[in-house]
Formats: sequence, C-alpha cells, structure tokens
Amino acid sequence: MSVSGLPKPLLELVEELRKLPGVGEKSAQRYAFFLLRQRPEDLSRLAEQIRNLPASVVSCTICGMIDEATPCRFDRDPARDQSILCIVAETPDVAVIEQSGEFRGRYHVLGGVLNPLEEVTPDKLNIASLATRIQKDHVKEVVIATNPDMEGETTALHLKKLLAPLHVNVTRLGKGLPMGATLEYADEVTVANALRGRQKA
Repeated sequence: MSVSGLPKPLLELVEELRKLPGVGEKSAQRYAFFLLRQRPEDLSRLAEQIRNLPASVVSCTICGMIDEATPCRFDRDPARDQSILCIVAETPDVAVIEQSGEFRGRYHVLGGVLNPLEEVTPDKLNIASLATRIQKDHVKEVVIATNPDMEGETTALHLKKLLAPLHVNVTRLGKGLPMGATLEYADEVTVANALRGRQKA
C-alpha cells in the first residue's frame, strides 16, 4: 500500500485522471473506484476507444475543427451559408452553437485563445489563413464567438483589428453570455439568445 492508503495501481490511475481538466484529487479517486467496479469487457472497450482516438479524428484543413474527415462535415455541406463565418476557440464550442439551432453558416476554429502568460501568441493559433479564407469565400459577416473572459476578449480585439482592412461586418455574441462565462458550458437557450443579439464588434 502507498502512503495515501491506496494500492499502487489505483494510485497511478488517480494520478493520470488528475491530469484531466477540472479533476481534482477527490474526483480522480471517485472515477478510479468507479472504473474498478466495471466489467473487464467494458474497461477494454473504453481503453480501445481511447487508444484509437488519435487515429480516428483529424483537424479540418479548412476550418481547423476536429472531425472524422477533412474537409469537416460543415465545410462539405453545401446547405451551409459560407458568407457567414463564426470564429470559435475550440471544437466543443461548435457543438454548443449547433445545439442552439440559430446558426447556419460555417466555422473557423482557432485552437485556443491568446494568452501571453502561457505564451499563446497569434502565430500559435489558426489565424494566419483567416484573411485568405474570408476573401476566397466572399464572407460578408464574421461572428466572433470567443468566451466573454479576459483571454476571449483579448482574442476578439486582436481579430477585430486584423479583419478591419477587409471591410467585412464583424459582430460579437450579444446578450445572454455574462462576463466570465464559458461558452462550452452554456445551455442552448443562452447561446441562441447570444446569437440573435449579436452586435458589431
């Protein structure tokens, strides 16, 4: 037994689970004991899904979204309005906006937000191809849908300055998203209100 009272295999699993976002010591222990109670075949299936994950998804060469193929489902869909582009930080944000049912344009996934403290600079995000894509697809409106927190606002301001010479209509999500909220955890009604109330950036 380890000094924590857990057998070494469980302790090692807890340490791995703690690497997941938002998972602390207590949560990691709960997950570890939950997994311990599962059937071996269920654990094998979970392990196989995790092992195959890197080979089963790719980053879309057009928008940067994580999907099963490239171009992604949205960039392949002729019914999507390519004249409206929604810029989000990460792929989970796309799912949240889609659940709102309010947006029928296409997406551009940055792969993060600007954060000088963590050395996340514009060259480390999917920004370089943005201007070319806007011109090529004759985009009329760009909706910046980064989170309303310090990093999201900094990113939005940088994008607004970058897009200014292109004379494209740049909007931000409007009412419904309070300052400091995280888009990924917003419900579909809140996101729908934010999309309907988007405003000039």
